[in-house]
Amino acid sequence: MFDYQGKVALVTGASSGIGKQYAKELASKGSDVILVARSKDKLEELALALSNAYRVRTYVLPTDLSKADAVALLAQQIADFNINVDILINNAGFGTHGRFETILDGQEQEMINLNISTLVSMTHQFLPHMQKQKMGIIVNVASLSSFQPIPYMATYAATKAFVLSFTESLFAENRHLGVKVLALCPGTTKTAFFNTIGEEKMPGGVNGTPESVVKAAFKGIDKNRIYIIDGKKNYWIAQASRFMPRKFTAIIGERVTRLADI
Repeated sequence: MFDYQGKVALVTGASSGIGKQYAKELASKGSDVILVARSKDKLEELALALSNAYRVRTYVLPTDLSKADAVALLAQQIADFNINVDILINNAGFGTHGRFETILDGQEQEMINLNISTLVSMTHQFLPHMQKQKMGIIVNVASLSSFQPIPYMATYAATKAFVLSFTESLFAENRHLGVKVLALCPGTTKTAFFNTIGEEKMPGGVNGTPESVVKAAFKGIDKNRIYIIDGKKNYWIAQASRFMPRKFTAIIGERVTRLADI
């Protein structure tokens, strides 16, 4: 079992949803937390609550991680605190929804930058210290959509497929180096992500919670899993797609997720 007491955890997208819940759970286990998101006010409110409740150190670093050089600047700020990151939760990300040609290219490129490029850069920055110490955790938040195409969320699903593949490779590279690497794969979850898209457009509704997702993540780390999916139903959905022809999976997915206005 990993000892979280006294470790330093960096959580991106920490102002709400899964990231906020992860920060709470890590603080409750005795980890100091570096809180990263765009909203300074929300981060400061969370930092005060965590430091008062759990007597841990908190660091607030408002950052738009989709911007160029944001990761390098963030790493420098952390170095200026004279601390090192022992636990990295790459949670920041967002999705687009609609017919591909109707979504602005700039919005898609921003999503690709945040969901893929930033996650890779964050890992580059903080993995070497963990390897040197022969101890650490990296959790990359992927998705149930990592396992199959999602028409009308085409680019988002593709970014999450990258996250899963990337994480599985890092797991294999680091399994003997003391660094645990996990792809966390939530299904639909009650967060601002699905509030924006509209829960009514999600087949089967939105059933997961930040609490259930983070609980699954800790279970995955404890069991040294390469990935973990929140919810038994979601697990079987992911496995079923592996045994069906890819063309069939895509066509069925389109029928299930088709937008009402198309």
